[in-house]
Amino acid sequence: MRGADSEDEEHGESSALKSSCSSISRKEKLAYVTETRLYSGIRADQWPIVYHSLYNISFFGIEKLHPFDSAKWGRVYNKLIESGMLTEEQFVQAVEASEHDLRVVHTSCYLASLHCPCRVARLVEVAIVAFLPSFVIDKYLLKPFRYHTGGSILAARLALERNWAINLGGGFHHASRSRGGGFCVYADISLALNFLFLNRLISRAMIVDLDAHQVLQGNGHEHDFAGDNRVYIFDMFNYQIYPSDFVAKNAISRSVPLRSGTGDTEYLRQLSRNLSAALGEFSADIIIYNAGTDCLEGDPLGLLSLTAAGIIKRDEVVFELAQQCHIPIVMLMSGGYMPNNYDVITRSILNLHQKKLISLPASPF
Repeated sequence: MRGADSEDEEHGESSALKSSCSSISRKEKLAYVTETRLYSGIRADQWPIVYHSLYNISFFGIEKLHPFDSAKWGRVYNKLIESGMLTEEQFVQAVEASEHDLRVVHTSCYLASLHCPCRVARLVEVAIVAFLPSFVIDKYLLKPFRYHTGGSILAARLALERNWAINLGGGFHHASRSRGGGFCVYADISLALNFLFLNRLISRAMIVDLDAHQVLQGNGHEHDFAGDNRVYIFDMFNYQIYPSDFVAKNAISRSVPLRSGTGDTEYLRQLSRNLSAALGEFSADIIIYNAGTDCLEGDPLGLLSLTAAGIIKRDEVVFELAQQCHIPIVMLMSGGYMPNNYDVITRSILNLHQKKLISLPASPF
């Protein structure tokens, strides 16, 4: 997804206010992680593919003012059912992330700021949102994002149990504990990993970010895990588009910058070579795969030139390498601004199934 500049907490705040904006204690985080309801009611016959109908944003037509297809998740869901790969009952249903779930990462000040329509308008880059009542924004915009976030946290846990998982939403890689932007409000990637770390289910993790836009320094998971040697960040992006932040690039564990117009052959060559090297130098307990499709040819913001076949092969390469290294993987949808994104995503998931890189039951390595 494309990251937009998003402000810190208001300038000039008092020391007392700054203190109140800090994260909660580890003890409180452990209590919140223990009490969460995100993991309940999952059956053995369900595929580790997470979805909820409330992922889709229908906001009086206002959602059409942003280039992002805010209903693509439901289109993927329907196409997968039409394919016969699985039935409606075989999807795992996401649960909305609660205030306590969100507080495991997010500061109280940041969450409170989401009651301000102007703030939310900047985060989602739709100016008219600033003129709507906050309760309307919460119901029709923020609530769907909380379902996505709950889905990502759940999918990460499922990946450890089933060796793989897919959230048909999420991937808000420009959101961090105290900031957001570029249609990213809640830090689902940071939350998913923190839930696993706090539960002592993993010791080390790798984030493979293949959204076309680089994570901007100061926001996103790069900000949340800066200096944390438990987390390895692999970021492959178009360096000629926003944000072109070369300082942030240096904070990423392995950075693979690409030129605008990069096509299938060069992209897949760079991916195979660099991701293989990354997996060779870092032993991870899980891979969070941010599988943005804004690198599809014709995308007005990503400006890369991968064909649909190239995207499908890209996902296959990532899952295949994870399987070869015996590392559980969770796939998140992230950005993509073309009307056929949903079709490409569906075909990619079907290809992963055909190639036996995902299956039910997911047999242990």
